[in-house]
Parts: sequence; C-alpha cells; structure tokens
Amino acid sequence: MSFTQQGDGPVFSAAEPGHWDVKIRERGWILREDNIYKLWYTGYDGTATGRRMLGYATSPDGVRWTRHPGNPLVPDHWVEDVMVVKDGSRYVMFAEGENDLAQLLTSPDGIKWDRVGRLDVRQADGRPIPDGPYGTPTAFRDGSRWLLFYEREDKGVWLAASDDLKVWRNVRDEPVLSPGPGDYDRDMIALNQVIKHGGRYYAYYHGCATTGPDARKWSVGVAVSDDFLHWEKYPGNPLLPVAENKSSGILVDTGEGFRLYTVHPAVYLHTPRGR
Repeated sequence: MSFTQQGDGPVFSAAEPGHWDVKIRERGWILREDNIYKLWYTGYDGTATGRRMLGYATSPDGVRWTRHPGNPLVPDHWVEDVMVVKDGSRYVMFAEGENDLAQLLTSPDGIKWDRVGRLDVRQADGRPIPDGPYGTPTAFRDGSRWLLFYEREDKGVWLAASDDLKVWRNVRDEPVLSPGPGDYDRDMIALNQVIKHGGRYYAYYHGCATTGPDARKWSVGVAVSDDFLHWEKYPGNPLLPVAENKSSGILVDTGEGFRLYTVHPAVYLHTPRGR
C-alpha cells in the first residue's frame, strides 16, 4: 500500500495576506455527497494566538475548490482539527476548541453550525479524565454506540464510548494506540480517521519523532483492528515519505476507489501508486 501525489502542488491552500485564512492548519475534513466534495478546514491569521476558525469549500472533482462566500462559518468560536459525520439529516462535527479541548458542533446543512460545547470525557470508572488537553477527536458510529478516539499531547490515542453524545467513558484508561516502534512515529501520534472495510477497521493517523534528522516531520500511517482496542500497524508505514512532512491524512471514497488527502499545511491529493 503506497500513494503518490497528484499534480505539482496542493489542490487547496491558504488564501495568504488580506484574507481571514492567511494560513490553514491541522486536520480538515472531506465528505463526498451527491457527487460533490465538501471540505471543512481551519483558517487563521497566521499568528500564534490568532483565533482558529471554520471554513468551507466545495468541489465537483476534489481538485478544483470554491470557498463559501459566508466564510468563516463560526467566527465567534475557536474551531480546529475538525472531522464531520453525517448522522441522519444532520451533520455532527468533532473538533478542538481553544487549548486543544475537544468539542461538539451540529448543523442541518453543513454550513450553519451550532456549538453544543466541550465533550464530557470520563475515565472508565466514571471520574473525569485528568485536566489537560484532549484533542484530535475522531468519532466512529458503531451501531447505536458512538466511539471517540482522542490524543493527549500526542503521547497516545485513547478510546471512549457514548450512547448519547453527551457523556463519554473510556473503554479503558490506557492508550489503544501508542507511538513507535518505527522512527516515523517514534515520539508523537494522533489518529485522524477510522473506516470499516472488508469487515475490519482501519485507522489513519500521523506521527513524528521529536529528535534526529527528521524531528517534527509528520508522516501518515495506517493500522488495522478487529475490535477497536488492539491495532496492528502496517509494516509498510509510512504511506508517504517522511521528508514530505505531510500530516492529517484522511481517506475519501470517490465511488470508484479511494483517495488519500493530507490536509496540513495545505490539502494535497494522493492516489494509490500504480493507478
């Protein structure tokens, strides 16, 4: 399993000075519905403390994108590192708020969003999880149960479950996915997406080392599981060269196969090598 970039550069990037999205960052999310590609992304003014805000763009082919004229969609709240689940007639967004605290938003159309609030995540015994960041929230609908994968300072990925999206309880209080042993994800890791394919579950994640020649260069990996708790990393990881420093990879079903998009620090399109 390997991928190759399509085109000479990104298919979507920051708008540069003079716009609200001078830079884009972290995980963005792409859904393909009714032959339209829909992208939600995080834009900001490029400063360390600038508010991260939600943007939206659409495309007929996943290559040529048009920004929504109403951007930013949620100007009053910090919205970063987003993912979107279509749940019946509504859209549900899991994202980071300020200080990397996971939050929930809902929308009837993917454009007008209401902030529900921070996710109430608890330990397996019902006590609140320790104070501190809990980010890159990644949800998966497992029948009537919702699953939430989240990282803590990129030191590991934890799994919590909920029946109502209101209270989440750790399935266990230890990480289900940890850094290493490969150099490409030796020290830090965050999970971006879980999909079901062929009866198994696949987690797409990114990781990096914090020391050495490739320090802080992020790359994309995949792991497989039968039960959400025990994950086996693909021996051919990383899926893209570490030197490219691309992160926040997600897989998108085109109806004719899968594409891999990396969305930080710009949106790049990749297709399986040999296609």
